[in-house]
Amino acid sequence: MIKLSCQEQLLPGQTLQEKFEFARRAGYDAIELRGHGGFAFRDRLPELRRAAGDGVPMPSVCVDMRHFFGAFDPDLRRDAVAQLKSQLSVIAEVGGPGAVACTPASWGMFSRRLPPFEPPRSEEEDRAVLLEGLTELGEHAAREGATLVLEPLNRYEDHMVNRLEQAVELVGAVGLPALKVLADTYHMNIEEDEPTSALVKAAAMLGHVQVSDSNRFQPGAGHLDWAALLGTLDAIGYDGYLALECRLRGEPAAAVAAVPGFLRRHDVSGPA
Repeated sequence: MIKLSCQEQLLPGQTLQEKFEFARRAGYDAIELRGHGGFAFRDRLPELRRAAGDGVPMPSVCVDMRHFFGAFDPDLRRDAVAQLKSQLSVIAEVGGPGAVACTPASWGMFSRRLPPFEPPRSEEEDRAVLLEGLTELGEHAAREGATLVLEPLNRYEDHMVNRLEQAVELVGAVGLPALKVLADTYHMNIEEDEPTSALVKAAAMLGHVQVSDSNRFQPGAGHLDWAALLGTLDAIGYDGYLALECRLRGEPAAAVAAVPGFLRRHDVSGPA
């Protein structure tokens, strides 16, 4: 049976407790948090501790910052690493066993699909920067008892890591058990030759899954083959969460509430 979480900003309610009550009634099992820059996630610790104490499951945090550990500027890279370390420490405390922090290498920093087409750093220099950052973050994650998952983004949002196989290669090169790969169905629809085959090849390093449809709206609003995707995740033994990260088409609360039923109707691993 699939486990579903929903990113906090999609849920109605003023507090995490109110948000989870809505999510639970709709059929979600947990909330995925968002980790903003400026150490805002660390500053939420009192709020997060209260929610955890009230039984709100918060197994993962998705980074939401303006720069990331693959930035061209070394000062921005250092800040991004420091922010991610802090987020790993916080989610390890409040997220429970198997807590996960999610990050791409970059977002919106450069695209080879638009002028000037060639980034200011070579592919070899990109790789060195990414390996350095992943090593430092993976070591910190291991100390904290959490997992960092690297998310490939589509070619228009990141020029370095676009496909699961690229993320798998980088994580494998670092070789730390606290590093895994994130599969996002929206980005996979753009970049993977065939999404289910990509999931099978990445199975050993798959640490987290985020879901939205082909158009970035909620599952059911686009053309993805959800039965095939969910069946593949079941076949490879993925037992983590599927976290809803999307835009919403229709009335927001109703759109969010419809997702668990839609996905479970397409899930071949358990009853509808």
